Amino acid sequence: MTETSLKFTERADVFATIVGRAWPAWDAPTPCEAWTVRDVVDHVIDTEREFLKRQDLGPGPSPDRSDPVGAWRQHAAAVAEVLARDGVADTEYDGWFGRTTIAATMADFYGWDLVVHGSDIARATGQEWTISDEEATQLHTTADGWGDALYSEGICREAVEVSDDASASDRLLARLGRDPGWRPEPVRQS
Repeated sequence: MTETSLKFTERADVFATIVGRAWPAWDAPTPCEAWTVRDVVDHVIDTEREFLKRQDLGPGPSPDRSDPVGAWRQHAAAVAEVLARDGVADTEYDGWFGRTTIAATMADFYGWDLVVHGSDIARATGQEWTISDEEATQLHTTADGWGDALYSEGICREAVEVSDDASASDRLLARLGRDPGWRPEPVRQS
């Protein structure tokens, strides 16, 4: 497996841990407006599957979505198998931002998505979430490459303000239109 493929796999493993700790809060609201934890997991699976299908690299049958943890693990294993196929990771194609490879797209776009949506799920379910300053810098650099497309419909909302002393993780979330202080509203007892 290439180093770039490993970056995706590492991010997929972290996402799996976060999803695994989300049980039983599948219907909890997330920072993604009108999306539950289950919706976020489904979104991540669907977008990765759609990309691989467009590249004629179908990852097999869609996983059973009744168990988000199992669905994610089955999907991630299928993606890892696709990336491990001879020559697939280094296969070039013309992407939105120019010539790239399958592995680079999985690591730098879909892996980026895993980090961001991992944050969404973690915060929705009361889990601690942070990334290193180095990874935050890498994710900022990836976002820099997208230019104004970062704020296209369905990608990210406009950036929100944070204090000058905000952590690298909080600055990243704010850049991506997420309030780093977001927490789910407490459930009201009747």
